[in-house]
Amino acid sequence: MGLVRFRIRELADEKRWTLKEVADRAEVPYSTVRHYARSEGLATVDLASIHKIARSLDVLIEDLMEVVKE
Repeated sequence: MGLVRFRIRELADEKRWTLKEVADRAEVPYSTVRHYARSEGLATVDLASIHKIARSLDVLIEDLMEVVKE
C-alpha cells in the first residue's frame, strides 16, 4: 500500500498562514489539517478535505501531496 505526505505546512508558510488559518479558509476541522500536515505518510485520507485544503491554498491536489512509498 502506498503512502503520501501532504505539503500543507510548507505551502501555508509560503503564504504566511498558520495551520488554523488554512483550516478556517478550507472549512475543514483544525485537527484534520494538523494531522495531515504532521504525518510523514498516510495510507488513507478524506479526499473531500484534501480538495478543500488544496483549493484554499490555491494549488492542485498533485502539488499538495508527495508520494513517500509506492
